[in-house]
This record gives sequence, structure tokens and C-alpha cells, in this order.
Amino acid sequence: MGPLVPFIISEEFSLVIAFFLGIAFGFILEQAGFSSTKKLVGLFYGYDFTVLRVFFTAGITAMAGVLLMGHYGILDLSVIYVNPTFLKSALLGGVIMGAGFIIGGFCPGTSVCALAIGKLDALAFVFGAILGVWGFIESFPLVENLYNANNMGMLRISDYLGMSNITFGFLLAFIAVGAFVATWFIENKVNNRESKIEPAKRNRYALAAASVFVVLAVVAFLPGKQDIINMRIAEAKRQQICVFKEIPADKLADEIVNHYYALNIIDVRSPEEFEKFHLPMAINIPFENMMERQYEPLFRQRIKTNVFYADGDTLVRMACLKAKYIGNSENLIMRESAGEFQKMFYLAKAPPPEAPKNELQAYVFRTESARKMDNLVEALKNIGAPVKREVVQVKGGC
Repeated sequence: MGPLVPFIISEEFSLVIAFFLGIAFGFILEQAGFSSTKKLVGLFYGYDFTVLRVFFTAGITAMAGVLLMGHYGILDLSVIYVNPTFLKSALLGGVIMGAGFIIGGFCPGTSVCALAIGKLDALAFVFGAILGVWGFIESFPLVENLYNANNMGMLRISDYLGMSNITFGFLLAFIAVGAFVATWFIENKVNNRESKIEPAKRNRYALAAASVFVVLAVVAFLPGKQDIINMRIAEAKRQQICVFKEIPADKLADEIVNHYYALNIIDVRSPEEFEKFHLPMAINIPFENMMERQYEPLFRQRIKTNVFYADGDTLVRMACLKAKYIGNSENLIMRESAGEFQKMFYLAKAPPPEAPKNELQAYVFRTESARKMDNLVEALKNIGAPVKREVVQVKGGC
């Protein structure tokens, strides 16, 4: 298990939380009857499909919740770890585990749950599982090629089928409802029960199923966080109520030299353009990446002033508007473009001796500011650059 919330909850404290979550999970398993081999193997004999219903319910609920949180920007779906698919070993492993499930009456998790309440058959199963793990480790060189065969990478079923996540969500929800209904009829047939359900239970089941489809419908048809921000930007442009606070390049250069610690200078151009030339102390956040979670704290803080710039007036204004709707920080835009700033300060041409006094003063100020900005960048390099916090996928799973 990886950290629950990296950079906020430490790995050590995550283990403490995991310990109590494990106790709660075991308690729920036992209360659901999963410590009973009779209930567990009922899935294979057709008289009790509790296992299928519980795991299908858990999967559908988690899927709907993940899609909903991703839709509104609460959860970053791009960092969810997906176990790599090794097709041949997965199929063979499934057959072996299924056979062990039928013969032993447990799966690895439920065997530990049953052992915790003192069942001797669970003790035998756990001991056999340990022997199986040891045997696999010792024989791994013989089966390594099979184990690594047909590596399909971190593959989602929706990607394999060529459909969107929400389309696959609806498909899986319909399959789940169909499975629940079909297994209910099979159970009644095998147990010689009348296929009749009380109105109160029927209404509860219908409400539970409907709630899943309502959540999926919200994700499919209602605008998400990024859509809402884009609509606000479009509406502000349409009504021409966009008010931007501009800062001239000369004023910004002076602020960089004297108050760099109070600014976040944000370049919203592409990384390639940023590498060719960027303002001193600038950070690169391409416009299309501004909605990424790692940049939200920058747009929500109220300590520093965010100054945006680009090569085009439209792009920098769009970026400033987007930052406004993402967070609550104070935002400015540089009046000039990045190219104009470079010409003014780093490619400045000396005016002729007969030039007006203000032109001579501007030239001296800009060349001196360029020198000071370069010295400042070099000095801060020696102090050490801040640690860049990267979004990573936390590996884990059952």
C-alpha cells in the first residue's frame, strides 16, 4: 500500500491508517458472512451469489465515485495506478485461484478473516497458501517467461474497447444490474424458492440502482470543473466584462530586481518557447496544463502576486481569466510580450548621442536591470532551487 495522500500524509502515518482500515475491512467481511466457506462457495454451486453481489456493488460504487470526483476536479484520474496486464499469466492465475477457491472454500483475504475468528479450516488454507507462495518463488525461473508473457501494459478495459470511461461506466452498470437480476432467479431456482420480492425491498434495490445511473448521468451530461471555467471565460469575453490589471515591462523588471520574493512570474507558452527565452525567475505553466492539480496551490495562494506573460495578448488574457476562476490569488498580466521584453532589456540598442534624455535614461535603466536580473538568477542558483513537487502514480492494489 502506498501513501494515502502523498506530501500531506506521511508513509508512516499511512501505515497506521491502513492498520485500522484493515481491521474495519475484516470486520465488514466477517459481518457479511465471508468467513463461512458455505457462503463463499455458493457462488460456484448457484445457491448463494452474495460474493458476486458484494464485489459488484463495491466496484460499481467506487467507479461512479471516482468518475464523479474526477469530473469535478476533486480527484486526478491521471495518477491512478493501473496494474499492468500480463494476459497469459492472468488467465492461468485465475484458473488456479478459482480452483483453490472451490476446493478450499476461501480466497486469501477471507481465509485470514476466518482465521482471525478461530476457524481451523482457515488455518489449513493459510498454511497451504504460504506453501504455494514458497513453491512459486522457488520455481520462478522455470515459469518466468510465462509470467512475463503478453505484457499489455497499464491497460484499462475502456481503452481496449475503444470507448470513453463514462460509456464503459454505463455498460458496466447495466451488466451489474443484469447480473443481480439473473443470479436472483438462479438462486431461487436452485433453492426451490418462489421468485417473488417484497415491495419495500424492490423499492430499495431500484433506488440503489437508480442512484448509480444518476451519478453517471451527471458525469456524462453536466459540465465538469474545466467546462464550467471555460464557460465563465467565454461568458466574460462575450459580455466584455474582462478587467485585467496590467503591469508594464519596465515596472516588472524593477519589481523583479527589488521584490522578486513577492512575485510568481508565470510563462504560459509552450516548453519549447520557454526554453528559447523566458523572463528571469519565471516558471513555465503551459496554458493547456493550468488545470492540473499540482498548480492549484499557486492560483489559490494570497501571499504573492501572479504575473502572467506570453507572446500573444489573447493567450495571456485567457490564462489570467482561467487563473481567476481556478483560485483567489492576485493576478496581473505583463503589458508587453515575451519577445518585446527580450528586445527591451537583453537586445537593447544604444540610442545615438543626440537622442532625447528620456531615451538615454531608458536605455541605461534597462541594460542595468538586465545585468541585475542575471546576477539575481545566478545568486539564487547558488542558494538552491526549490524542490519541484511532481505528481506520481502510487503503486498498490489487491
